Amino acid sequence: MTGMATTGENGSTRNWTFLTNHAHVLLAIARNPTARLRDVADEVGVTERAAQAIVADLEAGGYLHRTRVGRRNEYTLNPAGRFRHPAEADRQVGDLLALFAEERAESTGRS
Repeated sequence: MTGMATTGENGSTRNWTFLTNHAHVLLAIARNPTARLRDVADEVGVTERAAQAIVADLEAGGYLHRTRVGRRNEYTLNPAGRFRHPAEADRQVGDLLALFAEERAESTGRS
């Protein structure tokens, strides 16, 4: 997902996206559960330190579990975790994961 540029009244351009960095990190890990945080950070467009903090938030919130496998981490996602905002609290993050997994399958011709 790339940001959308909007022009404000004063002519300044602001970039924004529909998904937060937390969602982007979760989706990056869903695509590659053994990814290095450096690679996740590059994909999302944040620093490695920010990616570490986001993963710590997601782990503390019960959205993922980190397991050490040799010298790497492997992540297991919890699709039953609920969204944190009250407007979406009745939905599971698995719905978001499925949406983007479905999009990827359609774009590569898989069903």
